[in-house]
Amino acid sequence: MTHDFTTTAFTLDGYKITRNLGMVRGIIVRSRSIFGTIGASLQTIVGGNITLLTDLCEKTRNDAFEKMINHAMMMGANAVIGVRYDATEVMQGVTEVLCYGTAVVVDKE
Repeated sequence: MTHDFTTTAFTLDGYKITRNLGMVRGIIVRSRSIFGTIGASLQTIVGGNITLLTDLCEKTRNDAFEKMINHAMMMGANAVIGVRYDATEVMQGVTEVLCYGTAVVVDKE
């Protein structure tokens, strides 16, 4: 499955949904390292984009997304619609990132 076949919408232009396989998800739980926390704290002094945390968040979201795609492929899907992200702090400095959507089989119209 390619990323072209994932969408936040509930349809894929040019394709029809032939099977709905149900919800799929990818979950990642991450913590900041002590070095990342110190580095991010130093970046807040200067202001602007805190690149250490931005990079960590981007990697975490991407990992959750890839886990969701793998879950969908294991179910036999060739697309995922209604993709969403959610994040929850499970304890101080530890965050769960969830990427979820609906696994479907689509055919070209």
